[in-house]
Amino acid sequence: MEDIQRQTFDHTAQAQEVYQRLLDTFGLPEWRTALSPVDELVSTILSQNTNDKNRDTAFNRLVQVFPSWESVRDADPQEVIECIRPAGLANQKGPRIQKVLKEITDERGNLDLSFLKEWPVEKAHQWLLQFNGVGPKTAAIVLQFSLGVPAFPVDTHIFRVSGRIGLRPDNLSVEQAHPYLASLFDPATYGPAHLNLIRLGREICHARKPDCDICPINDICRYNLTRTS
Repeated sequence: MEDIQRQTFDHTAQAQEVYQRLLDTFGLPEWRTALSPVDELVSTILSQNTNDKNRDTAFNRLVQVFPSWESVRDADPQEVIECIRPAGLANQKGPRIQKVLKEITDERGNLDLSFLKEWPVEKAHQWLLQFNGVGPKTAAIVLQFSLGVPAFPVDTHIFRVSGRIGLRPDNLSVEQAHPYLASLFDPATYGPAHLNLIRLGREICHARKPDCDICPINDICRYNLTRTS
């Protein structure tokens, strides 16, 4: 137990140093234009296994063709699939989006998710996770960036980077990494920490060939210290 507590403490101190250095390097990042909770939910489902440009193209086509999420919910499935083809996996994402919208309506009577802002964080998070296609990352993005509820989303970049630099135990799954990494950062910093870690992963800590020599945290990164020892 003492070793586990010490490991968590060490990771917490490292996380604070990583956060500050990335802030000094990249500045205080801003999330793209804030969306309503349902908009963010649909957008994040569309973002799965594609890039931001394709996600935005598919999302914009949806809102241009359909006047409301209720009309998306009730539309012919093939119409929705054709709209979102730029995001890829349209045959899966289209029915998934419609099913989530229908299930929210069945449970709440409407598509207003603002009530989640008043719930305890964990209860709100678990409520979103009940829907097929809504994983921990999607739920956390909706809570953090649309509702202003503290949540730390872990995407593929953050999972890779946090493991590489030694910010989390190696044996954690992506699902387990969400609460673990959230415990290391001040909830007030979740948004900037999330965005700057993604930027680090995209611009410097590449999956195949990280640019360790220009990395602002290379002297506290397990991978780089092992590489140069």
